[in-house]
Amino acid sequence: MINVLFAARPERWTTYEAPLKAAFQELALEVNLRTDLAPQEVDYIVYAPNSEVQDFGPYTDCKAVLNLWAGVEAITGNQTLTQPLARMVDYGLTQGMIEWVTGHVLRHHLGMDLHITGQDGDWRTFVPPLAEDRRVTILGLGELGMACANALAGLGFPVTGWSRSAKTAEGITCLNGPGGLTEALATADILVLLLPNTPATTNILNHETLSQLPKGAVIINPGRGQLIDDDALLTALDCGQVGHATLDVFRVEPLPKDHPYWAHPNVTVTPHIASETRPVSASRVIAQNIRRCEDGEPLLYLVDRAAGY
Repeated sequence: MINVLFAARPERWTTYEAPLKAAFQELALEVNLRTDLAPQEVDYIVYAPNSEVQDFGPYTDCKAVLNLWAGVEAITGNQTLTQPLARMVDYGLTQGMIEWVTGHVLRHHLGMDLHITGQDGDWRTFVPPLAEDRRVTILGLGELGMACANALAGLGFPVTGWSRSAKTAEGITCLNGPGGLTEALATADILVLLLPNTPATTNILNHETLSQLPKGAVIINPGRGQLIDDDALLTALDCGQVGHATLDVFRVEPLPKDHPYWAHPNVTVTPHIASETRPVSASRVIAQNIRRCEDGEPLLYLVDRAAGY
């Protein structure tokens, strides 16, 4: 019998209990899935970083911690966590991000806001360029960034991707390093942020880097709120250096009611809905990783603690 501790908020247990048990059954895994296992009994922890479990020291026989979230920045710095940590890479999460990013890129590319918000009898004529003439840059070429880059390239957009480490992908201009970042920003008519939140990426969009964008560029951020210096972005919006910002993530969530983003005419706020882990598909990812570990195979989606993702 494999003892699995579910360590997350109570409402998550209600959502995940049945899908996890079904996923374990699909793989013929005999699992004792509980929320109240004693630490010395635990073989695996299915984990959300906002759970009550913050000290991993007592879980001496735990083989792995399996994160329910794609983001791991809230746990990688935990010094008590010595067990292998796997992040969530879920088909449902990836597909949801592709759909949200593609939708908002097309919204800005086609100038949809002009007509959606302008139903006042004024015949506004706007003919957008073809996708091939609208340059899109994606900062972050991990699982989500690469998936979105491929989807946009498939629609005909010239896509440039930037990452801290070198990546390659057919049909995508892949850049890396500080010099590559400058080049990637310079060609970004539409900029999509899909970087993890690490010390190296905090405020990656600041006064200096925002000035490197083409004037009037659009920013779309479904990644992390910490990637943007908010004051710098508001300044760039006010002077027209940035034409519009569609933001799904923020340093403080929910976004405070008095935050300047709410009232700014060139900001669209969405309530952290770009993508969400789907319990059924995420449960299959977790079950598959436990099966792999039990069979002596390497875990999928292991986190590099030094890199922070």
